Amino acid sequence: MSIDKRNMHAIKAFLKDYLDLRKDKDDELKTVDSIRKGVEFKGANLWILIFAVFMASFGLNVNSTAVIIGAMLISPLMGPIMGVGLSVGLNDFELMKRSLKSFFITTGFCVLTSTIYFLFTPIAEAQSELLARTSPSIYDIFIALMGGMAGIVALSTKEKGNVIPGVAIATALMPPLCTAGYGIASGNLAYFLGAFYLYFINSVFISLATFVGVRLLHFQRKQFVDKVREKHVRNYIIIVVILTMCPAFYLTIDMIKGAFFETEANRFIAQELSFVNTQVIDKKIDYDKKELRVALLGPEVTNEQLAEARERLKKYKLKDAQLTVMQGINNQELDVSTVKAMILEDFYKNSEARIKEQTEKIGELEQQLKQSERYEDMTTMIAPEMKALYPNVSSVALSRTLEVQIDSMKTDTLVMAVLSFTKRPNNKEIDKIEQWLVARLRISSVKLVVE
Repeated sequence: MSIDKRNMHAIKAFLKDYLDLRKDKDDELKTVDSIRKGVEFKGANLWILIFAVFMASFGLNVNSTAVIIGAMLISPLMGPIMGVGLSVGLNDFELMKRSLKSFFITTGFCVLTSTIYFLFTPIAEAQSELLARTSPSIYDIFIALMGGMAGIVALSTKEKGNVIPGVAIATALMPPLCTAGYGIASGNLAYFLGAFYLYFINSVFISLATFVGVRLLHFQRKQFVDKVREKHVRNYIIIVVILTMCPAFYLTIDMIKGAFFETEANRFIAQELSFVNTQVIDKKIDYDKKELRVALLGPEVTNEQLAEARERLKKYKLKDAQLTVMQGINNQELDVSTVKAMILEDFYKNSEARIKEQTEKIGELEQQLKQSERYEDMTTMIAPEMKALYPNVSSVALSRTLEVQIDSMKTDTLVMAVLSFTKRPNNKEIDKIEQWLVARLRISSVKLVVE
């Protein structure tokens, strides 16, 4: 066997040993049964969900992250979503029907509960935690996929741990539903659609991850005695999956395109609209309208320069985008409040950086001061001891100092002890004193100067 083949065999053995999921796999029937039980939403489960929705709505309303996380921890919303993925993986059409029914019922109750809350709450203003759930990003898809995979792997192992609550928090299923309720209560269709879109995307990709996990873990699929019925069931499942996944994939592709558009637009603004003594103080990127609106502060940029910049839009795959540049504070289209906000933001960032730098410097100085005070205290402490052990010692001084090697410019921090004697000791006595100082001061070495 060649060296390359031996290496490949060793790598495969290593990966199999560390990445094989089947050796930790729990009884398959227990895993399937636990997911089946989580699908049903009646009685206590439904009331827990309603209370959790009230908690999450309150957290979004008062901008409390802790309350939102607490609500997601007690919410049993993951059950039907994982049930859909499991049913597809097992070819279990009955489980799919139950899971979808529970999914729609729980979704309806969540939206209804949050709508009732936001209709009667005295705090009508949308807070940052709520606004964050109105516009999904590409990262939400990856979080849902990875979260779903973590969930099914954890449920299928013997030591399940606390993964499912973590997945519920990371994928944030409940806050979008509460935000959708806020959209209905406030009559804001954009909030409702954006939040519901985020919830739908999360749900679909958690189900997809569950399905993939079930297939990778080789769960036993449901077998039918009647092969014709089995074919019909499989066709029904395929139809339901396609009807569910097609909108999600279409919206996801559109989201990915929007993310790329925004990334390239930001890169274009940073690189091509950077003129001498001119600063970009505001920018708005609209993927749907394919528009870039930029506000500049400083000397006016000529039309020729802007024309050249527009020509370079192609370089960033933005040839269909429209660039609108606003210059001058007096321009009516320029949002002065945005300018103020950006100036304050820059001031805050600069102040924060200076404070951090000064805090670190103060910390270093305090450390040096402590070291200096330590040796001052040690000098006072060991003086009587030295007098008793070495009567010829007339004075002692301890300090921490920096030594520089002239040839190499190498630096080293050392402790220096300066001793004065009424009668100069011999070399043997000096060595003995040096050893005593090292032991007494609990240091590795000392530089002894005899006067």
